[in-house]
Amino acid sequence: MQEWITNTMNSLGYLGIGLLMFLENLFPPIPSELIMPLAGYTATTPNTQIQVLPAIAVGVIGTIVGAVPWYYAGAILGKARLESLADRYGKWIGISSADIEKSIAWFQQHGSKAVLFGRLVPGIRTLISVPAGLSKMPLAPFFIYSTIGTIGWVTLLTYAGYFLGQNYKLVESYIDIISKVVVVGVLLAIATFIGYRLWRRSR
Repeated sequence: MQEWITNTMNSLGYLGIGLLMFLENLFPPIPSELIMPLAGYTATTPNTQIQVLPAIAVGVIGTIVGAVPWYYAGAILGKARLESLADRYGKWIGISSADIEKSIAWFQQHGSKAVLFGRLVPGIRTLISVPAGLSKMPLAPFFIYSTIGTIGWVTLLTYAGYFLGQNYKLVESYIDIISKVVVVGVLLAIATFIGYRLWRRSR
């Protein structure tokens, strides 16, 4: 994976950075935690044509373009289909169509904040586009808040690689720890929610 990312970036330059960040949003196993720090480190090497600010710019563009398919996946799937699936199979995990209705209402109330901060959280930054599309969040605020959050994330990773130099790989290690903490937190929250629903129904 790392060799492929390095070769793509070296052969295509800025276009390679944008393409990699686009693919990272379509296929989350491709890590932005390695792409942008590597771009930052490359900017410090002799005889390179890569500079930090243009690298950040194409990284942001690639990320935003890659978020569009997930947005429309949520929009095309639709609330009605999800609610139908919940009514049919949701009893096994304690979720009903009413719960989905409430979650969509919550996202519509806090959607801008959810998109903005979701772009800064490893593990959910890619998939935050799905409830945005599902909730029919207008494209203008979706792109605005996605761009603001993405600029923060991409800038952080790029400058981390820039200042760490040859140790840029450490960024991925630290982010991986954060990602695991976030995933565990989300799983605990889901387990708590399901447990509460089952306890309330049992009463």
